[in-house]
Amino acid sequence: MAIKQDEVLFDTDDVSAIDDNDDNLKSESSVVSFVVGKYNKADTSRYNDEQRWLKAYKNYRGLYGSDVQFTETEKSRVFIKVTKTKTLAAYGQIVDVLFGNSKFPLGIDPTVLPDGVAEAAHFDITPNTTTELNKKESAGSKPFVLDNEGNSVSIEGATEDDLSGRLSYLKDFLSPVSNKLTEGEGTTKSKVTFHPSMIAAKKMEKKIHDQLEESGTNKQLRNAAFEMALFGTGIMKGPFAVDKEYPNWTEEGEYDPLVKTVPSTSHVSIWNFYPDPDADNMDDAEFVIERHKMSRSQLRALKSRPYFRNDAIDASIDMGESYTRKYWEDQMEDDAGSTKSERYEILEFWGFVDAAVLEENGLEIPKNLKGIDQINVNIWICNGNVLRLVLNPFTPVRIPYYAVPYELNPYSFFGVGIAENMDDTQTLMNGFMRMAIDNAALSGNLIIEVDETNLVPGQDMSVYPGKIFRRQGGAPGQALFGTKFPNVAGENMQLFDKARVLADESTGFPSFAHGQTGVQGVGRTASGISMLMSAANGSIRNVVKNVDDYLLAPLGKAFFSFNMQFDFDPEIRGDLEIKAQGTESLMANEVRSQRLMQFLGVVSNPVLAPFAKMDYIVREIAKSMDLDPDKLTNSLADAAVQAELLREMNPQQPSPQQQEEQMAAGVNPNDPTGAGGGNIGTGQVPLPNEQGFTGNEQGNNEPTESTGQQPSTMAGLQ
Repeated sequence: MAIKQDEVLFDTDDVSAIDDNDDNLKSESSVVSFVVGKYNKADTSRYNDEQRWLKAYKNYRGLYGSDVQFTETEKSRVFIKVTKTKTLAAYGQIVDVLFGNSKFPLGIDPTVLPDGVAEAAHFDITPNTTTELNKKESAGSKPFVLDNEGNSVSIEGATEDDLSGRLSYLKDFLSPVSNKLTEGEGTTKSKVTFHPSMIAAKKMEKKIHDQLEESGTNKQLRNAAFEMALFGTGIMKGPFAVDKEYPNWTEEGEYDPLVKTVPSTSHVSIWNFYPDPDADNMDDAEFVIERHKMSRSQLRALKSRPYFRNDAIDASIDMGESYTRKYWEDQMEDDAGSTKSERYEILEFWGFVDAAVLEENGLEIPKNLKGIDQINVNIWICNGNVLRLVLNPFTPVRIPYYAVPYELNPYSFFGVGIAENMDDTQTLMNGFMRMAIDNAALSGNLIIEVDETNLVPGQDMSVYPGKIFRRQGGAPGQALFGTKFPNVAGENMQLFDKARVLADESTGFPSFAHGQTGVQGVGRTASGISMLMSAANGSIRNVVKNVDDYLLAPLGKAFFSFNMQFDFDPEIRGDLEIKAQGTESLMANEVRSQRLMQFLGVVSNPVLAPFAKMDYIVREIAKSMDLDPDKLTNSLADAAVQAELLREMNPQQPSPQQQEEQMAAGVNPNDPTGAGGGNIGTGQVPLPNEQGFTGNEQGNNEPTESTGQQPSTMAGLQ
């Protein structure tokens, strides 16, 4: 598999790597033997998994494998591709759940009790109000943690843990009011509250979402989701730093692209992924090997990337193409050619290697790693040459691959997909359909028996309308006999339908969920369909939960660590928690929106309103409508400003405080007259001698001097 884009790690001074002039690296070096040995072990151990994937692929494509033997009497070779339908249905539902609100399903919030960053701080804007800075009684004391034996251990290099030190980047911003700051939420209208931990979390979330969009992670995730549904496991890789080119033209009209280094992710095909055979998941894996298929130009392009050895690349190219096709490649490709390909095979190794082997091959071990038996490194080899040997650059150390199972396979690294779950039912459906077609062809034609003793010899025995046979003796009608076989295709189709129902049960995806009509029973009613859809969502819930646990959460943590290590920004520093949000979209948006609106109606009661998080409710309503809440909603502080602006534009509208006072006094703000008419009442009626008064002081119905008309009865009400 060729690398689609140039993965370039940020250049750091503390990266240890071998250089071009290292004479210790020969074609048969110990590190090459080590990587090749690990690769061969992983390749051999996954043979049974490859057989499962091949069968899944053939069922998806509608191809019979070599294990299916047809008899001479079987004429039909039809293949009913229900596996393809189920796989695409599962894939589509996974994508809809993950990207239902057009936002990457990854969120970042502060922890319940943020460590090192204040959760909230406030100050009173009332003039001449001052409070002491909320410091700990033991000023200058250093924070501590408990070791395994319960003893307190001071954190090396820690500073004074007071409020000012836990304001993060807001410390300088709030320095003018430092003598007024108090930790905690402000409880009165005159107290302004800041949330340093939440601000840091949302800034980090926005930054990661921008990086994910820049790298096209949505597309890569969809590719992984497809292989996850079909083969049972999806693989992602990253983040790596890449140089991305942005179009730009100078004032003179010359093309001068801007190059920006951004983190990037990629999808890795399951066929090119060779994990530690002794591991059940990525957390237990000691190593991972990715197999690349590169052209001469792609291999030569590695020279421009950091820590790659140019001499080793040239030597590999001079040795000639080395890519050998696997048996499964020949079976998967329709036009399989020779086993030799005009490509180069490159093995990319990530994992632990003995420190003695690394030192033997010229890698300098940093002082902080001295005395460690095994060290995590990244190694690239081709044609027996070491193209790159570098210490794992990530802190904390991690293998940058993520393997998510569709369905957990106990005691196995690779999961189980849709195709494997319905393998038997696919075989049954194919068999019953072939039997039905063969029987229909047999029953639709006569089998003719000929008594040649009654016919003139040498005649053509073919039968067609208007055919004339010449007889030479015997009783009439005794020379030709026609036999018709019964049609049992209907019984075979009933068995086919039964097998299809079993496919629904084995996959958890009912046929109506992907467009099949003619649903019977409970599915004929709206409530019945709702019940069936809820059951179908239950099947996908576990799948999406796997995506959250095995892919989204570790990928989000990797991006967080990446930014803190290579693109540190004090504004995103904090005790933050990565939250995968795939399962939050499992509830139908229509239902969720309806429930949110109902809840909003309940908490609109002035008595219950203080107990509701209105900003969160409004944001969730926007998300349930597939809208971006960041673009449409305000924070509580911004909402207060907007409300004040609206009141200035409409001065007759009473303020919330005035409304509360009126309610406490038993006055309805919508009916200030007390007439009981609400918004359609008489309003403020002018009194006698006031402008606008049309009645008379006695309240009689005598004509007025100005109009000479009888005043209305309503006009005289006081």
